[in-house]
Amino acid sequence: MCHRIKTLAKVKSGHLTMCTKCSNYHLTFNNIFFEFTQKELNQFKIYVAEIDLEYWEFYYPCPQLKRNIPIPSLQKNLILLFNRQEIEELKKLLFYDSYHCPTTLNSDEIDYQLILK
Repeated sequence: MCHRIKTLAKVKSGHLTMCTKCSNYHLTFNNIFFEFTQKELNQFKIYVAEIDLEYWEFYYPCPQLKRNIPIPSLQKNLILLFNRQEIEELKKLLFYDSYHCPTTLNSDEIDYQLILK
């Protein structure tokens, strides 16, 4: 395991880390992995902060989709879809210094089905 990775923030769906050697940021969220430079991370933060959740939920409600808030990529055929809760979690990761980030998860944040026999 690389000891040069520093965890900056962690939520139920992912975490934000930084490599202290190369100064790149790694954002893992659900099944998505981003690698950013400082400048790219700042630009992504600005984009996520400016997403108008009410606009997407009101003007583009799609009952067939669980996620209806798009984040386009530079690849023309790739658009990432999120729901409101995921965007809020993503904001907690990106703006970790603005949120209180506990080091442990609460019991309601653990997505696990307990089966007692």
